[in-house]
Amino acid sequence: MNTEAIWQFISTQGLDFGLKVLAALAAWILGRWIISLAVRLFTRALEAGKRVDSTLSNYLRSILTVLLNIVLVLAILDIFGIKTTSFAALLAGAGLAIGTAWGGLLTHFAAGVFMQVLRPFKVGDFVQVGGVTGTVSEIGLFGTTVITPDNVQTIIGNNKIFSDTIQNYSTLPHRRVDCVAKVANTVDPLDAIARLRPVIAAIPNVVAKPAPDIEILSFTPEGPLLCVRPYCHTDHYWQVYFDTHKAVVATFGAAGYPVPETPLAPRNR
Repeated sequence: MNTEAIWQFISTQGLDFGLKVLAALAAWILGRWIISLAVRLFTRALEAGKRVDSTLSNYLRSILTVLLNIVLVLAILDIFGIKTTSFAALLAGAGLAIGTAWGGLLTHFAAGVFMQVLRPFKVGDFVQVGGVTGTVSEIGLFGTTVITPDNVQTIIGNNKIFSDTIQNYSTLPHRRVDCVAKVANTVDPLDAIARLRPVIAAIPNVVAKPAPDIEILSFTPEGPLLCVRPYCHTDHYWQVYFDTHKAVVATFGAAGYPVPETPLAPRNR
């Protein structure tokens, strides 16, 4: 190392450089505080208006945070004498290279914009997107966060969501719960249906209209297979699903129905 050159730099420009470093640190701390304050005020303004839901509010807040951080970085570079015009040209060249290497991010960003415009779902909806089923917790710039029923946070690229099938279970007022019940060949299926109708209709959170569907679905060697299909809001789906199975077991047990068994094949003599 050339210690003489280092000492000359310290003696001639060290104080100026140190002051610039301190100014940059102060600008970073103050700038981050101002950005945080601005984002909080922006969020409160959106909430006070009550015209922008949480999905779009989170999206706009993310965009504002990114833009303000870019302005802060440019201001800090200006403290060190790096002209923003030169940096803008450098940033444009780097952006082109990064855009070529990470072009997929642009497609995710564009898909996120389209999702905000078309609004196929919002935060809090229970959906199936990109092969993942769960509750939407956030729609970001590049990805959407979904919490699955087994409480796993899953982030899906917006382009994968927008280019695939989207199922929103929260849009319509009710959802059908599909269950099946099998009775033995010796049991009259019409009697089983008549016993199940009032019991299934009385399950908590089962809607009255449309009424539960309880019909003969198919026939098996063990006996007829019944479809038991009550309707409920998607928030109560699993509660109604499990309660329906319990109701079937309790009803068939109270009626004394035998357990369906596979008939024995006749033996050749």
